[in-house]
Amino acid sequence: MDIQSLSRRFGVNAERGKGGEFPVFLESVKNRRVLLLCDLNTRPLSAPIRTAMEGAGCAVEELLFEEKEPVADEKTVLSAMQAGKRADYLLAVGAGTLNDIAKYAGFRLQKKSGVFATAPSMDGFASGVTPLIEGGRKVTYPAQVASDILIDLNVLSAAPKLMQGAGVGDILAKECCLTDWKISALLTGESYNEEAASLMREALSACEQTVPALVRGERAGVEALMDALLVSGYAMVVAGNSRPASGAEHHMSHFLEMDFLSRGKPIPLHGVKVGLGTMVSLYLYHTLSGRAGSAGCEKVVAAAKALPPVSYVEDILRSLGCPVRFAEIEVSKDTVRRMLFEAYKIRDRFTILTLYNESGLMKGAADEIMDRFYS
Repeated sequence: MDIQSLSRRFGVNAERGKGGEFPVFLESVKNRRVLLLCDLNTRPLSAPIRTAMEGAGCAVEELLFEEKEPVADEKTVLSAMQAGKRADYLLAVGAGTLNDIAKYAGFRLQKKSGVFATAPSMDGFASGVTPLIEGGRKVTYPAQVASDILIDLNVLSAAPKLMQGAGVGDILAKECCLTDWKISALLTGESYNEEAASLMREALSACEQTVPALVRGERAGVEALMDALLVSGYAMVVAGNSRPASGAEHHMSHFLEMDFLSRGKPIPLHGVKVGLGTMVSLYLYHTLSGRAGSAGCEKVVAAAKALPPVSYVEDILRSLGCPVRFAEIEVSKDTVRRMLFEAYKIRDRFTILTLYNESGLMKGAADEIMDRFYS
């Protein structure tokens, strides 16, 4: 997996440096106006890159979201767009949410954007789509691919272990979402892009191999995880959408995110929720063959044989400190049960959740899932 060749192919400067030393990036923004986006968690990490940009003659304006966990919604995007009008370039200092805000605002303003990554916690750094909250609902929009992804392994290695675990959870989900995509191609005729799927399988393999190093707290493990997250983003660019990276497990995560928003509660990390959804998807795949009414699903049952057992993902997530039961993220039993019956409606994509709900099988599976995965 040659990450630099892939990055060049997609026009991304995925630059490794430390302490603000990113010569390729700094030359590209020299003497320009840069909007720096950060929140209360990431602002302390922005000092070296800000100093370096000012040393390169940049006029740097800071947009600080005065909370530890901002939400990528209409309000934050509007703030970024208003401030971005005065800039030539938008640079996020953060991971999922801030990266999404900068990518989408830059896309709307037709200005380049980038990210100084502060945690290897999700796979959207290099993707060309952005999930946003609109009217309390999760909606995915086209966006631009980041021009620059700045990687300081000292910063990434210092990120909380849970954030590293969330990144692993987001990659392990590809076991299921690639299968969701494949069964949709088989059963509904949806277009399937083998190149994108192959890239995603590369990312998945690389991530799985690095888990032991991550558990030991080794820097090499963090670097391999970040590379896998970048490749996952490039797979989405090849596909032209998030299909190779997002299936039923992501729809479950989005459903739960909207519940937390409606209650005004802090939202658990994306990869944490996705990891829980991945275990549910695996369970649904592996138990399909024993359910009455599953006639005609032979192709899905056959596809499920290539998937790992639930315990495989569960053990990895637990080893990295991630929750492995829904009760651990403080969501109610009623919400999780509704998720099983309603999350498939979030996007018009055929997944294992769609199959279970449209064939009436979820009624028989829901109690099993609650017993197995709630507490």
